[in-house]
Amino acid sequence: METTTAIILAAGHGTRMVSTLQKVMHPVCGVPMVGYAVRAALEAGCADVVVVVGHGRGQVEEYLAEAFPGAAVRAAVQAVQRGTGDAASVGLEAVRETSGSVLILNGDVPLVTAVELRLVVSELSNAELSLATCVVEDPTGYGRILRKAGRVTEIREHRDLRGDGDQCVCEVNGGIYAVKFALLRQALAALVPQNAQGELYLTDIVGHATTVGARVEAVTLGADALAGVNDREQLNAVEQGMYERVARRWRLAGVTIRPGVRIDANVHLEPDVTLESGVVLRGHTRVARGATADVGCVLTDVDVREGAVVKPYCVATRSSIGPGAQVGPFSHLRKDSQIGENAHVGNFVETKKTRLGPGAKANHLAYLGDSVIGERTNIGAGTILCNYDGFQKHTTCIGPDVFVGSDSQVVAPVTIGAGAYIATGTTVTHDVPAGALAIGRVPQQNKDGYAEKLRARLKSAKDAGKT
Repeated sequence: METTTAIILAAGHGTRMVSTLQKVMHPVCGVPMVGYAVRAALEAGCADVVVVVGHGRGQVEEYLAEAFPGAAVRAAVQAVQRGTGDAASVGLEAVRETSGSVLILNGDVPLVTAVELRLVVSELSNAELSLATCVVEDPTGYGRILRKAGRVTEIREHRDLRGDGDQCVCEVNGGIYAVKFALLRQALAALVPQNAQGELYLTDIVGHATTVGARVEAVTLGADALAGVNDREQLNAVEQGMYERVARRWRLAGVTIRPGVRIDANVHLEPDVTLESGVVLRGHTRVARGATADVGCVLTDVDVREGAVVKPYCVATRSSIGPGAQVGPFSHLRKDSQIGENAHVGNFVETKKTRLGPGAKANHLAYLGDSVIGERTNIGAGTILCNYDGFQKHTTCIGPDVFVGSDSQVVAPVTIGAGAYIATGTTVTHDVPAGALAIGRVPQQNKDGYAEKLRARLKSAKDAGKT
């Protein structure tokens, strides 16, 4: 059975990006550009995907192996970059002979979808080569589509245009081709450098097809879908388009999204979620039905369960927030924080590798690191779990129904039993049995009439300092 194989061209350096990161690895809504091209090709029905790599190949190959495990995605190496035609030839060497046709596209067009790719491939039902074109107001810099009697005969690069007639053409090359395998192999073998740069142009396969009498068809697509990225300005424009696309999709799925929200492509949302202005959802964050992320929250790889409320200006990473829990405002959940059902984490509370049990509360100004905190336990304002001795991290275990008074320090490793009471201002250095009261304060002394003497002494010292 004949299949379609995709060749994705991703070997270029991308010097205009001015970056050590390979061009197609620059993220758009949290996903490297090349990832969109690979996903679109697979969703369009391609049985195999060959990604041609060159500059920064290690970055691309590592990403492909991680993002598409088990999928028919593999790399082919273009050792020396000699143009798009040479890159396609390198890719074709990795294409199986059983492929009846080959789909070729660039790795820097993240807005193209399987819908557009299928349109181009479908034209092979009555042609041997089909290509995507689009019409733009200003074609400067683009390869022009040349026609005779209405039929495409050639693509001519902007730098090789020959006269005013070529300059006036506003139909430009979209950089996507579907070609019968035999014709592509023949056309690539026939490529010769006929341009000022001495490169092999993939676009010349169209002229070759016309010369040998092969039928060529064109599919006109929207310019937005075909937008490529060559510099940071174009990257920004494409990413804004992607953010709008992602937000539109979730709004239609029942999510309330205020202006200024940024949602990465791999985020998952359920109906009746509310995202207020300035929220940023990154990575593989999931927000369940009825949950709210309020103004200015930044969540990265966070699982927010049903009905939870993340109040304004919270930052959370690689953590989970249980059903009905409340976090914030101004809370920081560092990695591996697990906030239980109906638990509260309040303003200026920081957690790290901490499991806060159902109904537990830390409402104000606390640091909870490397700890397990039982259900319904209350952590008072100013409490610090001292987990680091300068060399190692240690764990604090606090049972259920414990009351930890304000301004307490718990020096790990230590265990506080169920129902214990830690008096305000206590420094806990030893285990506290269940139901016990721990108190560690210097006894208070009251000196009658001493306040006026103290004030006089302090004022005298101040006056002496002035003179």
